Amino acid sequence: MDIPHVLHLTYALTPIALMAGLAGLTRLTWISTPSLWRLFQVVSFVALAFTGISLSVGVNGGHWPGVVTATSFSLILALLVQLLGTIIGAFSARYLEGELGQRRYVGALAAVLAGVHLLLMADHWLLLIAAWASVGFALQHLLCFYPDRPFALLAAHKKRIADRLADVMLLGATALAWLEVGSGSLTALWVHIAEQGMSVPLQMSAVLLVLAVILRTALLPVHGWLIQVMEAPTPVSALLHAGVVNLGGFVIIRFAPMLDQATPARMLLLVFGLATAVLAGMVMLTRISIKVRLAWSTVAQMGFMLLECALGLYTLAALHLIGHSLYKAHAFLSASTAVRQTRLQVLRGASLPSTTSLVLAPALTILTVLLVQTLAGQASWPWWWSLVLGLAWAPMLWLPSVQADWSARSAQAIFGILMVVGLTLAATAAHALPFDLKDFPQRELGLIALIGMAALYFFQALLQARPQLLGHWRRWSYAGFYLDEAYTRLVLHIWPARWTSKAATHVEPKSATSPLTDAAH
Repeated sequence: MDIPHVLHLTYALTPIALMAGLAGLTRLTWISTPSLWRLFQVVSFVALAFTGISLSVGVNGGHWPGVVTATSFSLILALLVQLLGTIIGAFSARYLEGELGQRRYVGALAAVLAGVHLLLMADHWLLLIAAWASVGFALQHLLCFYPDRPFALLAAHKKRIADRLADVMLLGATALAWLEVGSGSLTALWVHIAEQGMSVPLQMSAVLLVLAVILRTALLPVHGWLIQVMEAPTPVSALLHAGVVNLGGFVIIRFAPMLDQATPARMLLLVFGLATAVLAGMVMLTRISIKVRLAWSTVAQMGFMLLECALGLYTLAALHLIGHSLYKAHAFLSASTAVRQTRLQVLRGASLPSTTSLVLAPALTILTVLLVQTLAGQASWPWWWSLVLGLAWAPMLWLPSVQADWSARSAQAIFGILMVVGLTLAATAAHALPFDLKDFPQRELGLIALIGMAALYFFQALLQARPQLLGHWRRWSYAGFYLDEAYTRLVLHIWPARWTSKAATHVEPKSATSPLTDAAH
């Protein structure tokens, strides 16, 4: 390697070394807790600076074949994760002031960031598996920060089982690909696929990879742990929902060269992604708790993001990942403000949208998206995805059914249309970002996704216009269709564990997602 090459690798790998070193320093008892928090901020800023330098100098030299590789997309995500980690660390220092176990918290937070950085750079199957597993192990300490909260322990136990199953599937995918390619290098895998295509073992490897991502990304029916981690400190929820759970989307995008030629794997991803987006989106509408609604929103968004990957729209999935990370970090860290706003809305009284707006909204949003695409002079995505986006953004044009003057309704409608125009322009312009991703959309799968999103909008509209017709369905939706209850019983039957504390030995497992718990938040 020449000197510029070594420097590029140093810039890319320094954040990993810094955060891993900080995690080790937390074991030194002579360093006080306030000093550890100050040290965390300094090291985080330095790691953020090195990540920014690595991104600014380009990715030409950040490649160690078969070990690590720095792509534009991975460096952008590394910068985003380190920025969020720095903000969450500063928030945590104030949030946890006076709490026991802060030293353990600092070490686990630093270890999570180090593991995420390593996963983003990994160019080898085993390194990717080890990095993802290390993130899960470190996250367990954060999830169980309050050891006397039984549902936090239950969520950690369920996540641990999902992670170990995912590890087994990833090892199986690794073995199949390694035997076929003769190397564990991901770069070598891309070359092999480009030259020889996808053999049966590689098709099986892709299916196992998708199953592992489904488990790690908390898609239905293994989503329960993501809902129950609301028992963990709020900054942990922000870290999990804004950074860690999104890693499944990155892995799928990273393996795009394999998935493009793996139809069975893409179909599997389509089924789970679409089902999760539709069902979790319906559950979210029935929930009361702010944090629980945010958690179900994450489940739905993860399904939607993996749906985009299944359709071959990797650039949109990357934009979705970044946007979701920023939004969820802000949403969780400002949850108290959201609670106050919700209470004010309750005091003012809720108003259901009018039937006319429910019918016309999707037509207007779809027309707006198509018009903006036409005027922009380029089609950044297929026509059927414009219809999906129009259905997803239609609620922005829902107008209240209560009597209001024409000017107020017109202003609200114009504002909604401007929001749709802005989002479409932003998504179109963002395609110019240097992600170095290639889209491979599939029309047949896209039409299936369009039918699913149309069904979701129909039930959403019916729930708003005629809620009495869906009373039974609403109760099932509020309970999450009882999927997590069945999964929890299965988990505790196969792998029993003591998840209740001595102070709470009579708590029922379903309380974490029950109406009582929901109302308590």
